Amino acid sequence: MNPFPLLRLLSHEHFIGGPALAAKLGVSRASISLALKSVDELGVEVITAKGKGYQLGRPIAWLDEVAVARGLGAQRRFFDLKLFDEIDSTNTALMAAAHAGAPSGQVYAAERQTAGRGRRGRRWVGELGGTLMFSLLWRFNLGVAALSGLSLVVGLAVARALAQLGVPGVQLKWPNDIVCAEGKLGGILTELSGEAHGPSAVVIGIGLNAGLSQANRDQLDQAACDLVALGYAGDRNQLLAAILLELAELLPAFEQHGFAPLAREWEAWHAMQDMPARLLQPNGEVIEGRAAGVLADGCLRFVTADGERQVHAGEVSLRRAP
Repeated sequence: MNPFPLLRLLSHEHFIGGPALAAKLGVSRASISLALKSVDELGVEVITAKGKGYQLGRPIAWLDEVAVARGLGAQRRFFDLKLFDEIDSTNTALMAAAHAGAPSGQVYAAERQTAGRGRRGRRWVGELGGTLMFSLLWRFNLGVAALSGLSLVVGLAVARALAQLGVPGVQLKWPNDIVCAEGKLGGILTELSGEAHGPSAVVIGIGLNAGLSQANRDQLDQAACDLVALGYAGDRNQLLAAILLELAELLPAFEQHGFAPLAREWEAWHAMQDMPARLLQPNGEVIEGRAAGVLADGCLRFVTADGERQVHAGEVSLRRAP
């Protein structure tokens, strides 16, 4: 039995008995027991008390299409949101939908990804109720080559949205990380398809840590932070709507004017602007220098002892100098 309908019936505030759960779901008590056994792999604690039933160890604020639509207001016409309990990867699924002709503005959001991906093929670790994971399909009347700087525009949209929601201390790290002083808050993965001279389709994947448990933090290979730790008291529906609203403004502007008009604003958000830094090359080479800003196409200006380099994202990683 799929455990998600069962989890949606459970509460953090009071116990619910097994017979009541079985009746509401139209299944047997045995099915309830089997579903509860599969909950552990979702990272959800269910408290069992004899004679009382079951209760969540922590509250789960579920994604809700109606709540997101309410947050979008009149801009909801630009988007078509589909929510999934579980999916391999929102980016992978939406890319397949794009190839099948899905329209611009299609959004896939998931409570859980079994094969979530980050930049450079890294696994994206999410947490049920504690991570916002979604992908947006956007079609451009531009060729793929004209979309340089797009991931930086998306990062700017996320930063603007978080600022609007009152989240302090948010910064960006070239080319596609959302960070704060305590560590990484999230990341962006853009995947493109199309012709050299257009049109083109882009699937924009965004993952944000809303509230991570210590168990999930321990799985990560770098310092991480979440929005709750920064004082965000809202839910993921409000967060998703706020980011989509910013994207609805910035993506058409990017199509018309490119990244150049946004470059200085992006630099103002950059966590490593004018700071000593290191470039990590795919072959293991480390280049010392200073992150001097970005160009009109989103390339990083990296100043070394030998002069300035123009660095494309590719497989290069930017790190703060020790």
